[in-house]
Amino acid sequence: MVSEFTDHTDHSALNDPLDDTVEVSEGEQAGKVKRFWYAVQVASGCEKKVKSTIEQRLHTLDVADRIFRIEIPQTPVIKIKKDGSRQTMEEKVFPGYVLVQVRAQQSPETGEWQIDDEAWQVIKNTPNVINFVGAEQRRSTGRGRGHVKPMPLSPAEVERIFRKAQEQEPVHRIDLNSGDKIKVLNGPFKDFEGEVIEVSAERSKLKALLSIFGRETPVELEVTQVEKVD
Repeated sequence: MVSEFTDHTDHSALNDPLDDTVEVSEGEQAGKVKRFWYAVQVASGCEKKVKSTIEQRLHTLDVADRIFRIEIPQTPVIKIKKDGSRQTMEEKVFPGYVLVQVRAQQSPETGEWQIDDEAWQVIKNTPNVINFVGAEQRRSTGRGRGHVKPMPLSPAEVERIFRKAQEQEPVHRIDLNSGDKIKVLNGPFKDFEGEVIEVSAERSKLKALLSIFGRETPVELEVTQVEKVD
């Protein structure tokens, strides 16, 4: 699931999402602490609420040195309405998930990077958080499910998610579908009515069957030239 991962996120503020350096306090060994990105599954439609709650807890629970950033990757979408007007909006790249950049320590025994326990507790106990994306650790005894061990996103995954989200061209969404009845508002076919047979969101055009001289004829039209009729 994590490999498929690629709000009002201000991408100009993302700086370098691959930056994993952490300023360590006295007594801690340099090079044994890093930042990693983790994917967190949340209740549907609660992405912004979870992000806001964790950001508040950074200060109230004094964990700003353990949880660094919370992001909801989004891509621009231009929605073309039935009346031809356009609305620019943001669409979540991964609905139901929030990405968090968290401190991790390297285990002296195994050499593995393990998510900071205090940060894990804060995030896991945030309302509307379901779980981290990771590997399920099965119980050694009994039939109950084990806990999920959070697995960090790889640098390649982080690069793909943030870089491509910033560079992607806006996606067009047209509020018209094949089979819809339309009326032409202007142009040589003004006041003709017909049925949509094809929609090209990228070109902001559509093809419709219009009755011309008693015959159904396919005609290409601009989306702004038509309106949907019941």
